[in-house]
Amino acid sequence: MTQTVTPTEQKPRNRTREKLFDWKLLIGVVAVGLLLVVSLFTGVYDIFNGDFGLEMFAITRIPRTIALVLAGAAMAMCGLVMQLLTQNRFVEPTTTGTTEWAGLGLLLMLILVPNASLMTKMVAAIIASFVGTMIFFLFLRRVQLTSSLIVPIVGIMIGAVVGSVSTYLALVTNKLQNLGVWFAGSFTSVLRGQYEALWIVAFVAVAVFIAADRFTVAGLGEDIATNVGLNYNQVILLGTGLIAVATGVVTVVVGNLPFLGLIVPNVVSMIRGDDLRSNLPWVCLLGIAIVTVCDLIGRTIIMPFEVPVSLILGVVGAVVFIALLLRSRRNA
Repeated sequence: MTQTVTPTEQKPRNRTREKLFDWKLLIGVVAVGLLLVVSLFTGVYDIFNGDFGLEMFAITRIPRTIALVLAGAAMAMCGLVMQLLTQNRFVEPTTTGTTEWAGLGLLLMLILVPNASLMTKMVAAIIASFVGTMIFFLFLRRVQLTSSLIVPIVGIMIGAVVGSVSTYLALVTNKLQNLGVWFAGSFTSVLRGQYEALWIVAFVAVAVFIAADRFTVAGLGEDIATNVGLNYNQVILLGTGLIAVATGVVTVVVGNLPFLGLIVPNVVSMIRGDDLRSNLPWVCLLGIAIVTVCDLIGRTIIMPFEVPVSLILGVVGAVVFIALLLRSRRNA
């Protein structure tokens, strides 16, 4: 039996397709592509006149640029999902303690199994970040907070406690320098053969896009989600798992990228609204663009030395965070 589709039934589908893929998105892709080309040809070593220019280009520049794409998109995407599930615009992995928990898992692995492989360290970081994020979500469900501004403060406090425990353990076990290197948030050490694990976050992005509608409904609250037949707890568990995987992988390979998941989703939602599926490509693009620009600044500002990208992101993110707080108070 064939089913005829009326023009009125086709119209919403066409609108959705135009909203997802339009000429503005194409311009954004081209602009980010140009930034990545600049990243490929920016550095101290002269790849055109050097003796091993082609080798250096393949070993360092290409892996670094790919890492910028994957890490930037992953952390921006994590912020978007986390803000949707918590119904709070001020949360992201670095304001909920998720990154600090990932660092604690990584440190425990360095202490207990010093010769562990990169994948083993990554698994430990993912498990720890999952546990920490679940603790944060459970806290939000059991404690009634009178203001949305309290939520990131609670997350930052939890992260500070976890970070203090990590610092103490690192000091006692003489791993403080290792901890500092891991949390530097820099792409300097990204080389061929050491960044490939970041491709895992590409699969996470695909999973988020597939489950986007469920996350959007869950973001309306537990009562509404349950009334429309959605398993709310299952969606929260899925979202937490995806956030933990992406945060754990990025933390192990690159380090801490503060406030990226806070800046990007808020900027995109102010312009385009709160639909996760249609915003996801823009969030990934803007996350890549911000990380790339900050990395280019870090590479050139005191050349031939480099400033960690986390330092520049921290300054920019702190300013945006304060601006969002002030904007929220004015709208209250």
